[in-house]
Amino acid sequence: MKPARTSLRAWLLSDTPASPRQASLGRAYRRWRGFSANPLSMLGLMILLLLIVVAVIGPSIVSYDPLKQVLSERLTPPNAAHWFGTDQLGRDILSRLVHGSRLTLSIAMLVVVLVVPIGLAIGTVAGYFGGIVDTVLMRVTDVALAFPKIVLALAFAAALGPGVLNAVIALSITAWPPYARLARAESLRLAQADYIHAARLAGASHGRILLRYIVPLCSSSVIVRATLDMAGIILAVAGLGFLGLGAQPPAPEWGYMVAAGRNVLLDAWWVATIPGLAILAVSLAFNLLGDGLRDVFDPRNGG
Repeated sequence: MKPARTSLRAWLLSDTPASPRQASLGRAYRRWRGFSANPLSMLGLMILLLLIVVAVIGPSIVSYDPLKQVLSERLTPPNAAHWFGTDQLGRDILSRLVHGSRLTLSIAMLVVVLVVPIGLAIGTVAGYFGGIVDTVLMRVTDVALAFPKIVLALAFAAALGPGVLNAVIALSITAWPPYARLARAESLRLAQADYIHAARLAGASHGRILLRYIVPLCSSSVIVRATLDMAGIILAVAGLGFLGLGAQPPAPEWGYMVAAGRNVLLDAWWVATIPGLAILAVSLAFNLLGDGLRDVFDPRNGG
């Protein structure tokens, strides 16, 4: 077993790959070695993997209905029956936290899935074509960047009305400009590369150059930015829920759970503190993961 593993490692780390597939796998393996060597990055990855597992299978294994009210057990401190205690309506906080992980993660992932392609498309088109196209697209981006993101998100959420879908739309409208700026900066550099000029001379269309070369090469920087931004998106989602503009009761959204527990914070600290710690842990995990990915994909580090 060990010789086979050694042989595979030598094949992946070969300085003279025999095929594009070997080169791609070798690059991925080097990046994984660099990433796994950072214990904080691995800690962030472990926390996020745990969150994903909890979001996928957690609701099927918790003992209590997150929406069921048991007024006789209201504000019960953490104990053997209710590990994280109960809230003002006697609902089990652990069950609500587990079910809320799916809702919070879904909203954050949906925002990223929407804004990354939009920002990447606008930025790469602006950087590649330049001229009037670049000027128009970047001025629109500058206007969007001129407003504080959270204030603009609150304004859109208030105008659209409370709800999960409206919260996703409000956050998506405000989150795309940084990705467009980053993609434009990368595209400006890539558009002058020799292989892009060679592709033009070979008759490649603008669309093919963008999709085949520019967008894939910009994607790594955008993915790193998206990972780092996930912490801010999680906090923004919780903020909208805290203000009543996100998921509506009785949905077990973490921000709403913190808001519901603020009035009993001194008498029943666990109602608001435990969801707050969950938000803190997930935000910290995304920051640690993003830092690790940034180091791995940094060209100065061989990424």
